Amino acid sequence: MDSPVTVITGTRTGIGRSLAEHYVRRGHRVVGCSRGGVDWVLEGYTHHTADVADERAAQALFADVRKTCGRVDHLINNAGIAVMNHSLLTPLSTVHRVLDTNVVGTFLFCREAAKLMRPAGFGRIVNLVTVAVPLKLEGEAIYAASKAAVLSLTEVLAREFAGFGITVNAVGPAPIATDLIRSVPKEKIDRLVSRQAIPRLGTPADIANVIDFYLRPESDFITGQCLFLGGV
Repeated sequence: MDSPVTVITGTRTGIGRSLAEHYVRRGHRVVGCSRGGVDWVLEGYTHHTADVADERAAQALFADVRKTCGRVDHLINNAGIAVMNHSLLTPLSTVHRVLDTNVVGTFLFCREAAKLMRPAGFGRIVNLVTVAVPLKLEGEAIYAASKAAVLSLTEVLAREFAGFGITVNAVGPAPIATDLIRSVPKEKIDRLVSRQAIPRLGTPADIANVIDFYLRPESDFITGQCLFLGGV
């Protein structure tokens, strides 16, 4: 029961699944969620089917974590929707969907996790943003705007939660070789990667490396920060 308890959102595939596997290997009790079920089994991992933007679903997930684990040590807000359309071709329904998942979902999980972390006087929250924010990528207006909101939320919550012993930081991945970018034309990805100081695709291990640093007990003096990968 001394194993760290780590909640990760968006664990069905891609980065989220890789992070779940990574932290199980490190001995964490991992609780994950996605809008659908998973077709894989991982010892040490518990899955919830939940939409992160659904307040009742978020509250129910953390109520179950409280009941089964007694606490939560870490939250990694990975769930997100990326939209790669020109703003003139982006319907309002897509705008609402992106903002609900990326901004509302991140806020709800930060809020509910902090309620469980506060009594222990310890917590680590890490939010995923994107290099599309500093690069101001054309064709990703609503996605970049939603992640800019997450970055601002990270900075404000860092101040609000600091007195509880909770740090709130962010990591901004460069393009990662996952299903998310397979539908993007190679020329667009190549142009984006060429704008980085280190011109290669990122990997889930690159992201986990930064999160590992943020989660360390010794990182208690680091909060409200964002580390963008690749050198942008």
